[in-house]
Order: sequence, then structure tokens, then C-alpha cells
Amino acid sequence: MAIEDYRGDVEMCCRCSACKHIPLQKVKGIEHSYACPSIARYNFHAYSGSGRLLIAKEMLTNGFQYTDKLLDIVYNCQMCGACDTSCKYAMDMEVLLPINEFRIKCVKDGHTHPALDRVITSLRKQGTMVPGAKRKRAAWAAGLGLKDATKEKVEVYYHVGCLASYDKNYQKLAKATAKILKKAGVNFGIGYENESCCGGRAFQMGYKEDFLKQAKKNMAMLKKAGVKTLVTSCADGYQAFKVLYDKYNLKGDLEVLHISEYLARLIKEGKLKLNKKVNMTVTYHDPCYLGRLGEPWIHWEGKRIQGYKFVFDPPKEYRRGTNGVYEPPREVIKSIPGVKLSEMDRIKEYAWCCGAGGGVNESNPDFATWTAMERIEEAESTGAQAIATTCPWCEKNFNEAIKEYGSSLKVYDIVELVEKAI
Repeated sequence: MAIEDYRGDVEMCCRCSACKHIPLQKVKGIEHSYACPSIARYNFHAYSGSGRLLIAKEMLTNGFQYTDKLLDIVYNCQMCGACDTSCKYAMDMEVLLPINEFRIKCVKDGHTHPALDRVITSLRKQGTMVPGAKRKRAAWAAGLGLKDATKEKVEVYYHVGCLASYDKNYQKLAKATAKILKKAGVNFGIGYENESCCGGRAFQMGYKEDFLKQAKKNMAMLKKAGVKTLVTSCADGYQAFKVLYDKYNLKGDLEVLHISEYLARLIKEGKLKLNKKVNMTVTYHDPCYLGRLGEPWIHWEGKRIQGYKFVFDPPKEYRRGTNGVYEPPREVIKSIPGVKLSEMDRIKEYAWCCGAGGGVNESNPDFATWTAMERIEEAESTGAQAIATTCPWCEKNFNEAIKEYGSSLKVYDIVELVEKAI
């Protein structure tokens, strides 16, 4: 698909502004009514989902004319999909997909962002989206005696992800995950130096070809190793393996689970027992790429009936974000003795973004931090002592915002909470 294939969708937009806010029926107060960080921050229609579609409509009609202002609009978007799910509360049309294709076209036409180019250069040279990574990818696993899934037969392949592999502040998540899986008696292994970036963040940034190269490389390694089940603790990695690889017909029969799904399964089966009390009130943040964008891909083949913009044969089913991973993380949190869950106003498919996605963390860190702080303030309003999440990028961005702006709120990945409980 290309931006041209979404002409009907971009022409359908009526500027109702539903993409800017969560649905009225879900609003609990004016302070937490926005869905889209970009429009909330820049307060100009062009920065909204609708504004981006209208720009695309104009470009498709009169040709793509790139300006500095246009590129500022294109790259100041976390690609979080909140505009898409809010629009689809009442409409049948694609919002995020044409926005993503617009960015892909910008990259294809050579109109990239310097900060994102640096990240992609790192991906091409080192196989990671963490620039400056100098250690071996699996240095964090030294002395843990973990199996090499490319050499030994294992039931589960643990894909660690770039941040937890290379960032010394978040290698604790990889270690905690390995410890928990060992405790539960899971026969698992890692890829060591054969693991490579999933490519998901490259796709968000518009570098489709780099994403496809990574996807094909990863699937070739997994098939050679005979991996049937992949577990990852990275939301971006989960969405890449589960949704994007499937979209491009690369996933095959691979079972893809987020660590929260797998932990919930182990707890239900009695293989993981959480006995130690953790006295804490937490609120849970739904990562965009585990929640609304983690919804399975829907394959559709058919045709649009001539003379109608949106009548399809057979009827087209739309992804609305409702089938993302929402309950497993909450089930795990509720299983921890002493932990009380206090929900925020915007949750599940209408959750506010942490701010780290779409390359904004690299291209405009001030915007990323502002977005994170908006969420932290919402978390504080619940009376919670900590915000729990299921993505290392979310945890990283929240911690950086707290360091800059100040807050007494603690930030944990749920694997850290589970580790405390065992």
C-alpha cells in the first residue's frame, strides 16, 4: 500500500475534530480529554490527524511540495494511533495508515530528519536502534547461564529488544525477565549476538525498507532455529513481530506473546507463584504499541464497489484498537499480593501516549518529555505511588520527564513488580 491507495480515506475526512479528543462518552473531565499529543501541544489543526489527512489530500491533488513547515508537522507525531481509534469510534475510515504512508513517502523522496537518519545509520551498521552501542548485545546475560536458542532446542525464544540489551539503566528488565522465567521452570533461550532489532521503530519513523530488511533477517534466524513461540518485553517489538510482520506476510505460524501475556498464563497455570507482599498503590499505563496498535492485523481482500467511496465487497473489517493487550498486564498486577491498582482517566485504546514513539524521542526530545509529563500528572491524580507499564521505552521516557520536571512518582515495569513478589 502507498499514500495513493488511501485517497478515499483522506477525502472522507470532514474536519469534525473527533481525532483530537477521546470520545465524549469516555471523557471524565476537561483536563484529560485530549487524545492526540501533537494537537494538544501545538494547537493548530495541521498537527491533528484530520489536518494531516487534509494535507495529504492536497498533495495527492496538486503534487507533493515539501517545505520546512510541512516536515515539522510530519515528524512531530508519535504515530501513537490515538487519532485513529478516536475517529473509528463512529467512523469507518483509516487515519493512521495514510499518515504512516505519508511519512514513508517523505523518506522515500529524501526528505528525512537528521536525528532519525543517525538512528537508522546505527541500525544499518550495528543492528540496533540505540546509537553508540559498543558492547555485545547479550553482555547483560554474562554469568546467567542462559541457553542459546540458535544452538539448543527451547520451548520459548526470549527476544530482549534493543533498549534492554544495550542501555545499562534498563538491562535490569532483561535480567528480571530471565530470573522470572527460570523461577517458573520455562525452557527458554535468547539469541545472544544473533538477535537483531525488530525494525518496528524504523517503520514508525518512515524507513519502510530498513524495517523489511530487519523483519526478513529476524524471521530467517527464527525459522532456522526452529522457534515456535517468541516472548518479548518490548511493546515496540511485540507490535512489530505480531502485527507488522503479519501485515507483510512474514510472520507465518510464529506465536508472539508479550511478557505480560506469558506471565498471566504462567500464573494461571500455577507455574509462577507470587508469595511476597508488595505494599504499593500503582496505576497502569497502556503502551500504544501493546494496546491499541498491538491489535492483530486483519487481512482483507476484496474490491471497492465502483461509484462508492466506502462500500466494499466483501465488507471490510476495521482495526479499532479494542483488541489490544489490556487485561493480561492488569491480571498480573492484581495477582501481586499487597498491590492495589488505581486506574487513570484515559486507559486501554484511549490511553495517552508516553511520548517516546514515532522517532519524536530522538527528533524532538522536548516534545517527548512534555508528553510524558502530561501522563505523569494524570497518574498522580489517581493517588498512586507508582506508575507501572510494560514497555522499556515508556519507562525510560517517564523517568527522564520526572528527572527534568520533578515528581515523587516511581516508575516500574511489571516484570520489576513481579520480581519483587517472588
